Amino acid sequence: MAKLTLAFISAFNERVEPLMNGTIEADGIELIPTYSHPAETFWRQLKFQEFEVAEMSMSSYLIARSRGTDMIALPVFPSRRLFQTELSYHLDSGIKQPGDIAGRRLGVAEYQQTAALWIRGILEHDFGVSQYKVHWYMERGEEMSHGGATGFRPPPGISFNRIAPDKSLASTLAAHELDVAHIASPWVLRPNVLDRSSRIHAGGGDWNKVRPLFPDRRVEGARFFKKHGFLPVNHAYVIRGDIDRKHPWVAANLYDAFLRAKDVFRETLPDQIPAALFFGREYLAMTQAIFDDDPFPYGIKDNAALLDTITTYSYEQGLTPRKMTVEELFAASTIAV
Repeated sequence: MAKLTLAFISAFNERVEPLMNGTIEADGIELIPTYSHPAETFWRQLKFQEFEVAEMSMSSYLIARSRGTDMIALPVFPSRRLFQTELSYHLDSGIKQPGDIAGRRLGVAEYQQTAALWIRGILEHDFGVSQYKVHWYMERGEEMSHGGATGFRPPPGISFNRIAPDKSLASTLAAHELDVAHIASPWVLRPNVLDRSSRIHAGGGDWNKVRPLFPDRRVEGARFFKKHGFLPVNHAYVIRGDIDRKHPWVAANLYDAFLRAKDVFRETLPDQIPAALFFGREYLAMTQAIFDDDPFPYGIKDNAALLDTITTYSYEQGLTPRKMTVEELFAASTIAV
């Protein structure tokens, strides 16, 4: 039987790269890969469903699924970040600690994105800052945004604003037109068609007055992991609905391939650390000591607490009309894993 050929779009991710470059093959499937910036990847898939298999924003997927999309997810979570540690604030804001954000102006690339979902949830549940006590500012315009593709509207009671089209998160924070902003993402400054911060930087503002909200990311990371037992997930992978209905076996075979690709990454990781990073292996050992041997688990069972938290946050924040269940989010063949 000939292999099923599927178009596959993903951002570069080391845990998935063995599958993208052909080192690992999915049984019965030939993947035709495309690399794309995450913001563009999700926008293309949400708006046009161009690809049979795609990396996807978890928050946008929850929204789209609650509104009837037939895309179905795999419990594959290769991207996780401590989003709260990517917040920066302006010294003139008077902010000294996370709790001081109440009543301030906080900028995010997009209100519905996963980073913003986690930031709101963590600020509220861990630091007592209600989402309704923050003035939210969004950089992306409606047309070039994930929300534009899913029909997003700000939840009732939220102070929601848009940054002027000729400005960005970076420039407005530097000019103290924002008090705090999510600008330390590893992706936000990489050129792409959605994020203006990748093109408009400090402008006429004073970048010397911008500081990280959490000066020691390791301390905050250890605190969060000790309390919650997981690292916040950012992305998953989805299969287009027509493919899942016609070839239901694809989900299980792809999931198995993603697991094997991650195993290759973990086996070769120590050898990938560049020689110029003198204490690279020591840093790796320290990370594993804080976050366990594998801080990027796949599957439903090993992510039960995480999935309960992110679906709760999405519902609490008015992004989904109900708390989504794993049975309606993930392919049937992966529910038991």
